[in-house]
Amino acid sequence: MSHGPHDAYDQTVLDFIDHSPTGAVPHTPAYQDALVRLRSSHQVFAHAEHKDAYVTARSLAAKPSFHAANLAALAAGEISADALEPNDAIFTRYVQSLPAASRPKAEALRLAVAGRTVQHRKHAGIIAHDAVRSLFLVPGGGPHPGIPGNYLHGTLLQLSADAAAAWELHLHDSDDGLAIAQTERLADAWTLLQDVIASAPFHLSELDALGFHLT
Repeated sequence: MSHGPHDAYDQTVLDFIDHSPTGAVPHTPAYQDALVRLRSSHQVFAHAEHKDAYVTARSLAAKPSFHAANLAALAAGEISADALEPNDAIFTRYVQSLPAASRPKAEALRLAVAGRTVQHRKHAGIIAHDAVRSLFLVPGGGPHPGIPGNYLHGTLLQLSADAAAAWELHLHDSDDGLAIAQTERLADAWTLLQDVIASAPFHLSELDALGFHLT
């Protein structure tokens, strides 16, 4: 493996970020030049909770991802959408994984990220089911930082309640960064989500290899 002239110094900066309680680095030319290189190679991301601070991709690699615990069963046709773990429960597991100091910030985003509880409406004696919108969260960053814990949040989305409807995966940072991919079948969407989880942590712009486009 070839080594660049800055590799040793860049590793020192990565170590500095990992050991800093906030992820901040000195505002010296050498450190700032290293940050340019490390951000360009997606080895560091802007920190979700500290201004002008960073988090390393290698530290995020140890973080768990979150999705409906029984999503595989839904994709296999073993359960109905009604039985899918609700987004609120998925979000709760994410919040509980965070340090205590980060939890209030995450809780403030519950409605925006997890959404409202899906209602099943009854019309003329027939229960109408909404299209599936299942939450997932993976460590990473985008054009903007992630949400507390340095997570991207996404939705596995059925485009309509029609059984033949296509599916999309939407993945967001904390602002307007959004990557989207579409599949024809739920089974394919589930496979794609597994690929996304296996690839984390990442920058949203890196998902083009999986068929996503950054909007």
